[in-house]
Amino acid sequence: MTTLPKKILSRQKEITNDFLKIVDENLADVLSGKSETIYEIRDVAERMHIHPRHLSNTIKLVTGSSPCSFFEDKILDIAKQHLEDNKISIAEIAKMLTYDPSNFTKFFKRFAGMTPKQYRENHLENSESVTI
Repeated sequence: MTTLPKKILSRQKEITNDFLKIVDENLADVLSGKSETIYEIRDVAERMHIHPRHLSNTIKLVTGSSPCSFFEDKILDIAKQHLEDNKISIAEIAKMLTYDPSNFTKFFKRFAGMTPKQYRENHLENSESVTI
């Protein structure tokens, strides 16, 4: 097996770190209302001035995960935080994350294994049993 030169490994890590930083910035901008869209891989690659395939391959090589999984995981974490807060409706959470309610429910169920409503109810039940 051939080992990669340190310069190449360093660049791969730099690309990965830049990618993660842009993902976090984009999601923060969406949540604050500065942006209305969540980036796709091509958008991030364009900002980084590299080819989308090179970005995807590098992220997969360095982390073992696809670039999309980072967006999905972060969106799911944000959704869970808002669902646990219980101050805003599921439809408002969906809109805040640039989804229509139906697609948000499908996304959430696919990655959390339950609907947003079920997640909120489970969280409320668990938090009530802890406070008793």
